[in-house]
Amino acid sequence: MSLNRAREVLKQEAEAVLRLCERLDGNFETAVGWIHSCKGRVITCGIGKSGHIARKTAGTLSSTGTPSLFLHAAEAMHGDLGAVTGADILIAYSQSGETDEVVRLFPSFRAAGAKTILISGKEDSSAGRLADLVLPTYVTEEACGLNLAPTTSTVVMLALSDALALSVMERRGFSKEDFARFHPSGALGKRLLLSVSDVMRPLDEIAVVKRDTPVVELMHAISKAGVGAACVVENGDLVGLISDGDLRRHFLSSKSPLEGTAADLMTTSPSTISSEMMAVEALEVFQNLSKRIGEMPVVGKDQKLVGLVMLKDLLRSGIV
Repeated sequence: MSLNRAREVLKQEAEAVLRLCERLDGNFETAVGWIHSCKGRVITCGIGKSGHIARKTAGTLSSTGTPSLFLHAAEAMHGDLGAVTGADILIAYSQSGETDEVVRLFPSFRAAGAKTILISGKEDSSAGRLADLVLPTYVTEEACGLNLAPTTSTVVMLALSDALALSVMERRGFSKEDFARFHPSGALGKRLLLSVSDVMRPLDEIAVVKRDTPVVELMHAISKAGVGAACVVENGDLVGLISDGDLRRHFLSSKSPLEGTAADLMTTSPSTISSEMMAVEALEVFQNLSKRIGEMPVVGKDQKLVGLVMLKDLLRSGIV
């Protein structure tokens, strides 16, 4: 029984979205043009469930390149209208078009010189007559059995708002790189923004020794740094790398392991990574190596050692 009811709800809401799809007209194109050319911010307003849609729309617009904010319709009438300028655009949400707090917004926005858009189920309403532009949803019946709870109306409002935001996004030429700038903590943002220099351990956090550094000092340096490897340098140039594995093999094969120097253990001409390489590219380098390693020296433009990048740090960075 519940499954049948669920299917009825989903079907009714889906059909409402499809009906709207067929009835979109020039008003939608006008709204896209206004938002695309807006010099201020798009301010979304609503009350109740429509307010939730308004808040979500402000977030979608902002994250896709259109400066936006949500203004609670009731709070707006008690001082928050001070945030409105003539360069802004209002998108108000009201299924009935008669919500008092929403209706009262329009004269104030008009007085400020801002353009106004209403998204509503009723084009001919108090709010509709005050708005500069109406985007009707054409929803007259909710999926709710009592025809009371906002269900179909909010689904269509959300779908229409997404269509509006993404149409503006496309007209703006918004790219993956733009998206990453607004989502630096997301996986996509990190993949597109994080470079090796953001993830690597700098020189003051790694073990850096010379060719003639005694094995005892070498062990102490690696242990203190806690990175599992030491970079061997001469005059700032990387000349070798010593890993934990190199140390273990040295102790197993040498009769006097404590008498050697870094030069006896190091791998000469080790693989390196540029500090300017993207972190995701560096991870691919690690994964494509024929021999599995856990760290790699990082060099700058002048090929001087600038740090050490750890495979575990790349994996923890959020790029995968």
